[in-house]
Parts: sequence; C-alpha cells; structure tokens
Amino acid sequence: MTAMTPSSMNARPLLNRRLAEFGTTIFAEMSALAVRTGAINLGQGFPDTDGPEEVREAAVRALRDGRGNQYPPGPGVPELRTAVAEHQLRHYGLAYDPDREVLVTAGATEAIAASLLALVEPGDEVIALEPYYDSYAASIALAGGTRVPVTLRPRDGRFVLDLDELRDAVTPRTRLLLLNTPHNPTGTVLTREELAEIAKLAVERDLLVVTDEVYEHLVFTDETDGTTPAHLPLASFPGMRERTVSIGSAGKTFSFTGWKVGWVTSTPELVAAVRSAKQYLTFVASGPFQYAVAEALALPDSYFTSFREDMRAKRDLLSAGLTAAGFEVYRPAGTYFITTDIRPLGADRSGGGDGFAFCRALPERAGVVAIPNAVFYDHREAGAPFVRFAFCKRTEVLADAVDRLKAL
Repeated sequence: MTAMTPSSMNARPLLNRRLAEFGTTIFAEMSALAVRTGAINLGQGFPDTDGPEEVREAAVRALRDGRGNQYPPGPGVPELRTAVAEHQLRHYGLAYDPDREVLVTAGATEAIAASLLALVEPGDEVIALEPYYDSYAASIALAGGTRVPVTLRPRDGRFVLDLDELRDAVTPRTRLLLLNTPHNPTGTVLTREELAEIAKLAVERDLLVVTDEVYEHLVFTDETDGTTPAHLPLASFPGMRERTVSIGSAGKTFSFTGWKVGWVTSTPELVAAVRSAKQYLTFVASGPFQYAVAEALALPDSYFTSFREDMRAKRDLLSAGLTAAGFEVYRPAGTYFITTDIRPLGADRSGGGDGFAFCRALPERAGVVAIPNAVFYDHREAGAPFVRFAFCKRTEVLADAVDRLKAL
C-alpha cells in the first residue's frame, strides 16, 4: 500500500500562502557562511559580549529565588511594568499607568506581530518606511494587510524621508503607519520636524501608528541642548499619545538579545487590543529575565551615556575603515548598523552593484560577512547597491575586520 503524503492528499502547498514569499532569512544564510569560511560576522545585529554584570546577576538571583520560574502574569510582572512606566516618564516625560498601559512581550518582534495582528484586518493598508526590518512584512502578511512601502532615499550623507511621498501614500484604506526610528538598516533618525509632520498627517487622516523604538538609547546626533532626550518618541507629539503604540526592548540597550524581553506602551484600549493577540502567541515568556530587566531600566544615566559613547566610538572606527576600503559610507545617526554603497568599489569589485553577489563573495575575498540591504526592500532595485555592516562587536574584532577589508 502506498503511503500517503501531505502533497498527495492535498495539492495545495503546505506553507500558508501569506508566507509564501518569505523563505529562510538572509541572516541565517550569511551566518552559516561566516561559520563555514571563518569570516568575521558583521551581518547579524547581536553583540559579542554580554551586558552589565549586575543585570545578569539579577537574573540569576530571580532564578534562585523562584521568581518567574513559573508562568508570570500575562501582562508582565508588576516590577517590570512599573519600571517601563518609570523609564518612559524619566526619559521622555510620558506618563503611563503600569497596570493598564504597559504590556510585556517576547521581545520587540512579538510586540510588532501582536500589534499588527490586533489592529490590522484583511484589506487594510499599512505604510512602512522602506527599507524595513524583515519581520514587518511577514507580520503585515499574517494579518492579511497590504504593505505600502515609502522609500527612504540617500541624500547629503543620510537616508531621507520624502514627506510628500508619505502623504501621497495614504488612501482611504490606510489603517496604520509602521515607523522605525532610529531606523534599521539605514541608521537614519527622524528629525523633530519630520516627526511633527508625520503626527499632523496621522491626526488629519485618523491613522493608528506603531513605532519601533528599540534603538532609542543609540542616538549619536543630538539636536537638543542636553536637557531634552535626543530620541523623540512620536507619542510625545500633539494628538499622538492616544493613537500610537510604542515598542521598546531590552535586547539592544542592555546587550542581552537572547532574553527576548520587549514591551508595548499605549492607551488602555490599544494595549488591551494588542494583549488579545499576544496571549495566543507566546502567552508569556522570559519570567526571571523580566525581573532583571526591571533592575536594568533603573540603571543610572551614566550607564546609558557610556553605552552610547562606546557604540559611537565603534561606529567611527568601522566607518573610517569602510571609507578607506573604498565604500561610500552613510554614517548612521543612530542604531548600531552602517549602510554602505558598494558602487564606488568599481564594477568588478562590487559585483556590478549587486549587493547579494557582493555579500556572498565577501567572506572569501576579505573574511568579513555583511548583509545586502535589498532584502529589506519591496523595490529590490532601489536597495541593490547597498550593504549593511553591524558594529556592535568588540573593538578588537572591528579592528580586525577593518584590516581584512583592506583586501578590497
């Protein structure tokens, strides 16, 4: 008797058609290439050292004390929700009720997915700034929404948002704006003027906004006098608190990306909606780590300053090395990524401006791994010549990478 297989029982492809365009991520491919070639992996954005020792010890203490070893409360442990609310007030002057306006998630990725699943229905349009973090597209697809990219384009050393193009992208079907600032992968930080125009548009057209702010403490250019935070949450602009879902994460700020602790802050109604979706994803996660992150958020200002200045120095080291190697470098105003244009290397060395071909050849040529930015675009041709490098690595590793890149 012939065994039945899923394909013989049902000719329809096994993978949900909403996910058909999403295969294995480029990060998995390039990380495997780094292992196979012994190259320095400046592709995937995770640090190669742990964060503060006192925060790690707080997690150990929670484990030993039996805090979080069983299911934590669905919205998150009270200590962390209170710490998140205090963080928002301390840094941005935004007051949130920790019991009704804060939700703890399994990292920012789940926060994004839960927000879109909760707030978007089939037929709704979601505007995202292109290039965008790859989970945005998958989450919009899972929600049944339609992705509408608005492209950031290089100008005067940074990637710039065309506000007229953003306004023109809004239609009667637009439900939500999905923003990321500081922006991965370009390193752009939206200015006060740009954010004010976005806020005005959202209010005029009655749009919801989801803001991914995981790099909030990695802003290197400060437009302020030092008394106002360099990162400007969109929720702090007039008319925006009641329509904005703000997303933060411990992974990028405290260098514990494996803990997967993120959070949402918003109105009680929006938080309740996101929680309704989140409870059917992970339900809860990261119990003992939630207690540790609560302590991390209360670290003194000196920690956040030192963290930012350390990353600034690493940015400058790698930027200089990439420039010397022949790349056009867009020095980031935020995040821990540098976007480069490979075309100045020449057609032969840049693979004809094809970022995929360049990144697949780079480990053998120079012993370094990077990521082609085209994977973050719907309009692949717009991202074709751009390549992203991560600088959240030890200084000696970056120095080694700079030496290797001289081979180009």
